Amino acid sequence: METLLTTQASGLAQARATTDSLFQCVDPSALYDRPIPERHRIIFYLGHLEAFDWNQLKQTGMTAASPNSSFDNLFAFGIDPEPGQLPSDSPSDWPSVSEVSAFCRGVREIVDRELIHAPVDIVQMMIEHRHMHAETFAYILHNLEASKKRGHMDPLIEHPPARPEMIAIPEGQATLGRREDAAGFGWDNEYREFQVNIPGFAIGRYKVTNGEYLAFVREGGPVPHYWLRQNDAWFQRGMFQNVPLPHDWPVYVTWEQAAAYAAWRGLALPTEAQYHRAAYGVPDGTERLLPWGASNGARGNYGYRRWDPIPVSASPAGDSAFGVSQTVGNGWEWTSSLFAPFEGFAPSPTYPGYSANFFDDKHYVMKGASPRTADELIRRSLRNWFRPEYPYVYGTFRVVQN
Repeated sequence: METLLTTQASGLAQARATTDSLFQCVDPSALYDRPIPERHRIIFYLGHLEAFDWNQLKQTGMTAASPNSSFDNLFAFGIDPEPGQLPSDSPSDWPSVSEVSAFCRGVREIVDRELIHAPVDIVQMMIEHRHMHAETFAYILHNLEASKKRGHMDPLIEHPPARPEMIAIPEGQATLGRREDAAGFGWDNEYREFQVNIPGFAIGRYKVTNGEYLAFVREGGPVPHYWLRQNDAWFQRGMFQNVPLPHDWPVYVTWEQAAAYAAWRGLALPTEAQYHRAAYGVPDGTERLLPWGASNGARGNYGYRRWDPIPVSASPAGDSAFGVSQTVGNGWEWTSSLFAPFEGFAPSPTYPGYSANFFDDKHYVMKGASPRTADELIRRSLRNWFRPEYPYVYGTFRVVQN
């Protein structure tokens, strides 16, 4: 138990260091900016991470008093407004940076003192929630004006161009979900485990690239959010610098754009089950927990190692047993599956709205990981989801032929 507590304390400290470093990238003058219209101002996220930890521990019977009880609710929840219903608050509606910082310091002191009494799952929820927000805050940071953030672009990776091809996936079984008695932590929407038999299909070996999608744009297809036109040339908006459009990077698009491209090709987006079959299946009928098998070091562009993408063929060590590339890393993959509960779903007792609030037929499942997804979040059963028109997520896709 002591070893587990030490491990979780270390994990929480590491997650805090990650999110702290992101806020250090923001010029203080921009803390009340709203780089993404559909999300809160940056100041909210400064307080939200500690408020979440506080509110989770409070439900376990902790009796300590909040450093600022009015902040417990103010910073409790993010927002996901319906299209066209944007928030209308002003900077003056939020407390000062010094007040929020004092709240954060006070919460951390109490959390660190009380951690020894907290249930293991609650602590792991705090760690993973923080890592999830490290990624969502990266989207916000990406959309902040370059003059208001500090950092350096990753060196570009040169790699031989990928030849688009389809890989035949034979009929077989895919395991979705997670056993209730499985070791380790899982979010409520990951349960329960079940198997699906999937007819044979063909899937793109690689994620669809900027270069492939450019042909669609030239025929009138919608332009991705992270592209911009300058002097009759296309550029990609990197985290810290615009670069001439890298044709071999995966294209970041909305679900609507991905579905439109697939239809233009006479193909489709994979279902959640097809993704699992292509990513984790093995030709002999077994399945893997990771696409590449054993967990012995990073096998792709995830885990905060880079800010921006790499070429779609640049990490062959991460190929699945069927030879499908980058199913984990370099961008979450859109599926055609609406986000919905698995049979036997039960909401989290301390966070009942985490998934249930989004079972509304308005969000689609994403699988895999992006460059800003933590190592802790690449497990097979983890599910991500966004609205089909949301343009800011690092959302990639590949096509299937059924």
